[in-house]
Amino acid sequence: MIFNKTFEINKVSDSIGNINFREAVRGIIIKDNKILMVHSKNKDYKFPGGGIKKGEGQIDALKREVEEETGYVCNKVNEQIGIVTEISKDRYVNNRIFKMISYYYIAEVDNIVKSQRLDPYEAKLEFKPEWVNIDEAIRNNEKIISVGTESMPNWIFRETYVLKKIQNHIK
Repeated sequence: MIFNKTFEINKVSDSIGNINFREAVRGIIIKDNKILMVHSKNKDYKFPGGGIKKGEGQIDALKREVEEETGYVCNKVNEQIGIVTEISKDRYVNNRIFKMISYYYIAEVDNIVKSQRLDPYEAKLEFKPEWVNIDEAIRNNEKIISVGTESMPNWIFRETYVLKKIQNHIK
């Protein structure tokens, strides 16, 4: 495993209250020295992936999420290379903690691209798949972090961390 990291956002204390727990999978997909990322209207880059549904395995969830967010069909999932845990105040419920564990896998996709099937919040953020140079994705996300706007998603810290951890492994 290349990384195992916990981010505590907003200095959350476990004494706040209930925990909203979620598990997710993320695909690290590399082709021709570029990485497949999801680009939003906020200009950030994130790995394709998302929540694991009840009764769904990690591999099936990753294949489903990659196809929904990017349109690419995930034909192979290789080893898990890292885990990131995020803990923050829940944005939607007072006195609740949001805790998400993201499992990162190396994966491969076919050249066939289908239509995206975005969740409403993803459509609102105008998620678009983009093959990008990893250095460019890091620079882009770091620039957004340095400005620190309110529209900046919490995931940008997680994704930038992972991009940096894998940077030397994909060149």
